[in-house]
Amino acid sequence: MLAYVQSSCTIGWTRYFVTETTYTSLRQKLASVLDRVANDREVVIIRRKGSKKVALVPADELMGLLETAHLLRSPKNAQRLLTALRRTTGRKGKPQSLEALRREMDLGADR
Repeated sequence: MLAYVQSSCTIGWTRYFVTETTYTSLRQKLASVLDRVANDREVVIIRRKGSKKVALVPADELMGLLETAHLLRSPKNAQRLLTALRRTTGRKGKPQSLEALRREMDLGADR
């Protein structure tokens, strides 16, 4: 039986379930735990005796977090993105076509 503690937290609009387990318990149920991480978007924290904890997260979730961190690294870009987010959540601004957005961002012709 997998021994774990489950809790949840909400970040923005997404709810994350976090499970904590030991290395020994994880080893016994590795395939099923990996399935839960991949299919249920569950985050699993692994406690290790005498070592720091590590986490299992879905790979695409990790890539999204890394991309977000990269985009927010530049203060100017972070401000631009946060302003755009406020504008969209406040429903300010007007809808634009994809082509108009490409022209505005100097991305050239349709790809």
